[in-house]
Amino acid sequence: MSSVLDQRPARPAAMSRSVAPRRRTRLLALPEARWALAALVLFLLALPVYLLGGPAWLWGTLFAATYATGGWEPGWEGLKALKDKSLDVDLLMVVAALGAATIGQVLDGALLIVIFATSGALEAVATARTADSVRGLLDLAPTTATRLLPDGTEETIDAQTLAVGDTVLVRPGERVGADGQVIDGTSDVDQATITGEPLPVAKQVGDEVFAGTVNGTGALRVRVERDPSDSAIARIVRMVEEASETKAPTQLFIEKIEQRYSIGMVLATLTVFGIPLVFGDELQPALLRAMTFMIVASPCAVVLSTMPPLLSAIANAGRHGVLAKSAVVMERLGQIDTVALDKTGTLTEGTPYVTDLRSLHGGGLDDDGLLRLAASAEHPSEHPLARAVVAAARDRGLALADVGGFTSMPGQGVTATVDGHTVTVGAPARLLDRATHEPHQKAVAELEDAGRTAVVVLRDGIPVGVLGIGDRLRPDAVATVAALTRLTGRAPVLLTGDNERAARHLATEAGITEVRAGLLPQDKVAAVKEWEAQGRRVLVVGDGVNDAPALAAAHSGIAMGRAGSDLALETADAVVVRDELATIPSVVQLSRTARRLVIQNLAIAGAFITVLVAWDLIGTLPLPLGVAGHEGSTVIVGLNGLRLLREASWPRFTQDAS
Repeated sequence: MSSVLDQRPARPAAMSRSVAPRRRTRLLALPEARWALAALVLFLLALPVYLLGGPAWLWGTLFAATYATGGWEPGWEGLKALKDKSLDVDLLMVVAALGAATIGQVLDGALLIVIFATSGALEAVATARTADSVRGLLDLAPTTATRLLPDGTEETIDAQTLAVGDTVLVRPGERVGADGQVIDGTSDVDQATITGEPLPVAKQVGDEVFAGTVNGTGALRVRVERDPSDSAIARIVRMVEEASETKAPTQLFIEKIEQRYSIGMVLATLTVFGIPLVFGDELQPALLRAMTFMIVASPCAVVLSTMPPLLSAIANAGRHGVLAKSAVVMERLGQIDTVALDKTGTLTEGTPYVTDLRSLHGGGLDDDGLLRLAASAEHPSEHPLARAVVAAARDRGLALADVGGFTSMPGQGVTATVDGHTVTVGAPARLLDRATHEPHQKAVAELEDAGRTAVVVLRDGIPVGVLGIGDRLRPDAVATVAALTRLTGRAPVLLTGDNERAARHLATEAGITEVRAGLLPQDKVAAVKEWEAQGRRVLVVGDGVNDAPALAAAHSGIAMGRAGSDLALETADAVVVRDELATIPSVVQLSRTARRLVIQNLAIAGAFITVLVAWDLIGTLPLPLGVAGHEGSTVIVGLNGLRLLREASWPRFTQDAS
């Protein structure tokens, strides 16, 4: 598929403040559809002239034009493939049509061309409908933006020319021109198109906004943090396009045997033609039977069985905020039988908050001093717990100190130089020696018993305090766990670097019984490999840097897009852009439906080929009936796959679903 980004027509600047109407490719905009329509019109003009005994030159010219308009493109592509020593099924169809014409079956050959061109147009429609879902996303992004110059003046520019560091003004009702950070102003932003949140989200200084989201009643000044080509919308577009260009293992297997099958079919056709001649049959009936055999034995419907269902599933999932990066991914998601969920940012909302401040004796810090020290060290970190600490300090109006020497150790914590001291913030199990710091362990145990995540703060290697951080279970977590349990036959497992007590407390709320806590990234990978060694096919769902190795090691990996790190998003096979946990069982079920349709299609195609070939070899199959049966099966499997484009095909799981 060619890049939709390169084909997007410009919209008037006025449309940057409103939702552009969703565009759908018009049927006649597709060249395949135009050629198919031309062939059909010419065929319908020739048919009455031929049947009523009109001038041969007239119906002959019209039929010849039908052959040319409907058959030139597949014929030309087939010749190019033949040049590369590849036998294309499309070329065989054109040869069969021409063969029918040479023995006087001009009408039957023209009918084959028309139906063949129509089935090709339907396949093009399937591809175009997938591209339409991408264009709908592109329509969300404004074409222009208001950039603020250093002297305070404004200029309206193409949004695609914005650069990182630019400042843009977003007036009430306008769409945000780029992914960035609010540096001035407050407002409510409707970002349902990106995150799926039903209500506008309050935005203030320091908050992130996304290109294409709609500003509310306040004016915002936004510093551009990502190049327009790397915005959330642009990422979605690239992922959908790349997914549409891949082929699933089933499709690759079919294409692998297609060449051998086609060669075998040609040899069988020559046999069907030659044997009757050896036994004294006349040339025309023998050639007609051979041409009919070539048509009905052609694997067109088999070739078309796989990709329409998978491409339709990719497009449908994309509309609901789940981006499968390839057809391979969409096929594999339906095979999983074990689900491993991360805790923070995956099973929970990913927006933890500081609930407790425990300054320790000897540290010389009050609660504000402890929080300022921890927040200063955590400020450069991208971990959700770090964001909670920084947010708590901002809520108290604390001024953070400049830091240096920042380092982050996934699963352990961060270290930075703050006010001349080495400050470490992280997991107690990694930073505290239980044998020598019993008082500190008591504070940690009290917080963990209450279901909090304890974070210890060390200054120059000495514990000075413990923070308690809580997180809320996602509203759809319980329903999601129940749905995944029904789909896979076993309850999901919680894999987390958090402490055992906090993890089990939250797992009980979600309905999860198996918990593996206190894990480093390599421990999560080891758990995945352990299950896969038992023959399981594991789906890992995570969001952070520490989840990336497990996402890569699993049979399938899904990243939560809003809170997810760049590494997790790049490593995962699929991304939940709108951050809705409930879409995970939905996309698994959609994948299973797509796989079921592929099997249905292969059964339909195989049945048609078997019946028609047997009819032609045992009895006398009329060429028009053979054409209708063969092309009819191709149309049926194509339309069967396109069923997954419907809104009704998206599975929905609720708390009460059975």
